[in-house]
Amino acid sequence: MSRRVFITGIGVVTGLGETLKDFWSGLLEGRSGVGPLTLFDTSPFKVHFGGQVRDWDADARFGHKEARRIDRFAQFALVAAESAVKDAGLDLVAAPPVPPERFGVYIGSGIGGLNEFEEQHRNLIDKGPRQISAFTIPKLMVNAASGQISIKYGLKGPTSAVATACASAANAIGDAFKAIQAGWADAMVTGGSEAAITHMGLGGFASMRALSTRNDDPQRASRPFDKDRDGFVLAEGAGVLIIEAEEVARARGARVYAELLGYGMSADGSHITAPDEEGRGAERAMRMCLQDARCNPDQVGYINAHGTSTGLGDLAETKAMKTIFGDHAKHGLMVSSTKSHLGHLLGASGGVELVASCLAIHRGVLPPTINLDEPGEGCDLDYIPHTAREVRVDRVMSNSFGFGGHNASLLIGRP
Repeated sequence: MSRRVFITGIGVVTGLGETLKDFWSGLLEGRSGVGPLTLFDTSPFKVHFGGQVRDWDADARFGHKEARRIDRFAQFALVAAESAVKDAGLDLVAAPPVPPERFGVYIGSGIGGLNEFEEQHRNLIDKGPRQISAFTIPKLMVNAASGQISIKYGLKGPTSAVATACASAANAIGDAFKAIQAGWADAMVTGGSEAAITHMGLGGFASMRALSTRNDDPQRASRPFDKDRDGFVLAEGAGVLIIEAEEVARARGARVYAELLGYGMSADGSHITAPDEEGRGAERAMRMCLQDARCNPDQVGYINAHGTSTGLGDLAETKAMKTIFGDHAKHGLMVSSTKSHLGHLLGASGGVELVASCLAIHRGVLPPTINLDEPGEGCDLDYIPHTAREVRVDRVMSNSFGFGGHNASLLIGRP
């Protein structure tokens, strides 16, 4: 069974804000959500900045007792899900549009509860094993976000977690899309969440030399496709969507942002961190996505690129887009990376970026790539530098590629 699947609600938690208004206006105005990190003392580290979610008061949101039971990454997921549910016009507790057994949750995260892992490891070393919290495992497990959302709303349909590094959210959304198409569910809460700005997260990525070290100018540090890019900017947050089978959305008169049309995934099969230099894995994911959607390459008007601001990654993705889209890549296709504003949300990035893609297609404005002053060698596509572009597009692709060689592409269209 194959069914049309609509996106009816979206929610975010990012360094640009926690409302769609703040998020979208920040992207269109070219603002950066990157700044000095305040979650802990970064003075011993090589990098002192990131895309931190500011002024996060978990006690005020959840109550002190409940906040202690939920790691920061799952807190982000719950708040983004609540925003998406509200945006979709749903009351999932009192009046769900389908039976709870037909409503599922797929949320991705690359790392999960890293905050909790570090805190309890300190307890283990400093105080001994008897002082490890009883909440440790339920907080750090990657499926905590999807589990907490299903519990909050009493959802009992297909529920899972995806951990494919920076492709996690995109894979979760694609899998949720296929679950509805296959008839396993009629509606899903889906997306991704991450909170890896921790001692180990920051230190680990810095030791790999994966991060930008532009400490003197953090807001300009994330510069996808620019010749002076020197690594990605670590960020945190969540992006969550409500997706529904066509008949469910139409029956309740839902506002529809976009239709999910295609999903493709692949592996590079070559290196645990570096992408295939020719972008062959990314190319296969995009090609599969187009085939799944029965969409010709020249029908795609805009790509929200993975675009992490790394030397190898940006070039490999550009090569893949040239291979797939041919002459259209140079004459008609528009590309931008919203990581230039937000930094890299790792396993949450695909969720946040699909939210941006939905708003782009729904409102007829494409977000720019900020900090792109001079394209790097081989980066010669239309990356919408600096200024948002008002233009109607009917097909939008969103790319997410992760460590381990995981590649995922999603295609949405005007409904």
